[in-house]
Amino acid sequence: MKTIQVTYTVQAGFAAQNKINIQAVMTDLQQLHRAGLLYHACIKEDDKTFIHTAIFQSDDDQNFLNELASFKFFQQQLKASGLEVPPNKKY
Repeated sequence: MKTIQVTYTVQAGFAAQNKINIQAVMTDLQQLHRAGLLYHACIKEDDKTFIHTAIFQSDDDQNFLNELASFKFFQQQLKASGLEVPPNKKY
C-alpha cells in the first residue's frame, strides 16, 4: 500500500475552476469504482489551498489514476494556472 498527500495553493482567480476540475475527477472515480484506490480532496479555509490524499493498493492502481483523462486534464490546468505555492508531496 502507498499513500501520497499533495498540498498546494492556487491563485484566488483559479480556485473555482480547480474545484470543477477536481469534481470531474471525483465523478469519474466514483463511476469507475477502482477497489484499490481511495482518493480524497479538501480545501482549507483560505479557499485556495487544496489537500489531496491518495491511497493505492498497487502500482496498477496508481497508474490507473495517472492515466485517467479527467486527472490528466486537472493536472494540465493546474500547472498552467500559475500556482501561488507549488505542490508539496508527502509519502
